[in-house]
Amino acid sequence: MRFDTPPAIDDIRAAAVRLKPHAVRTPLLPVPLPGGGLAFAKAEVLQRTGSFKFRGAFNRLSLIDPAARSAGVVACSSGNHAQGVAAAAAILGMPATIVMPSDAPAVKVARTRELGAAVVLYDRATEDREAISAEIAGRTGATFVHPYNDAGVIAGQGTVGLEIAEDLSAQGLAADAVVVCVSGGGLIGGVAAALEALSPGTAVHAAEPAGFDDYGRSIAAGERVANARASGSICDALLAPTPGTIGWEIGRRRVVSGVSVTDEEALAAVAFAARTLRLVVEPGGAVALAALLTGKIETAGRTVVAVLSGGNIDDAMLTRALSL
Repeated sequence: MRFDTPPAIDDIRAAAVRLKPHAVRTPLLPVPLPGGGLAFAKAEVLQRTGSFKFRGAFNRLSLIDPAARSAGVVACSSGNHAQGVAAAAAILGMPATIVMPSDAPAVKVARTRELGAAVVLYDRATEDREAISAEIAGRTGATFVHPYNDAGVIAGQGTVGLEIAEDLSAQGLAADAVVVCVSGGGLIGGVAAALEALSPGTAVHAAEPAGFDDYGRSIAAGERVANARASGSICDALLAPTPGTIGWEIGRRRVVSGVSVTDEEALAAVAFAARTLRLVVEPGGAVALAALLTGKIETAGRTVVAVLSGGNIDDAMLTRALSL
């Protein structure tokens, strides 16, 4: 497949076949909402490495020519893509180098190293992670795997949408709305592509941290816009500066709207997930759930799904959420 154009449903189905022996088919769990409605959480926190990122990483690395695998792979990530790439590289017998921000949660850096990857730290505010990654790839011959602006990655993430549609259909249901946590747009692009084919009546909504709502503002403007800041939210997984070009081609026609939630609302959703769903969710992985809990997405009389995209949270942050 081509990696610079949006994936089609056949690419997503092919990704599902590659992933089946290695990834978890995560459950759709019922969510009791104060506002009513039939709500589900797609529990990607139970995915291998603790987030949906393993799906895209493994699919993309599987598509690297076997002759090029010995040179390895390089990626840049605040932590979840890092762990996904590291785990996928270990399965496929490839060396991996990950460029990570120095302010990434310690648990994400540690787990990336534990999975066998070399970690290169950078300053999120003053350095360009993609330039650093490109230099490493050029020097070593490694394949660069972008965290979201790559069709192979997006196709892997699209298996989340594939499973949502299939599992709801098995219950005789179809989602009125699916809410997705968004950073660079690889997950929402893949989910939207899958639902476009399998559940075209489903509205797709983006959920983002307040102040980092570039995707929602891009949908409203009809063109890609950027955030003014590179850091400043506890939702570290959702701080990409602007939507990726490849996923945006899907999102601009299929994503209905974007909503933003405050750090406090994200923390409240983390606490709700722990107490009510018995799931450990990181703040960035909880913003879609927060959008439902705060009523920013209408739920009454509807069937809605929130994707819980990641659960790699430091103990101190989880304690903070539970102390609210």
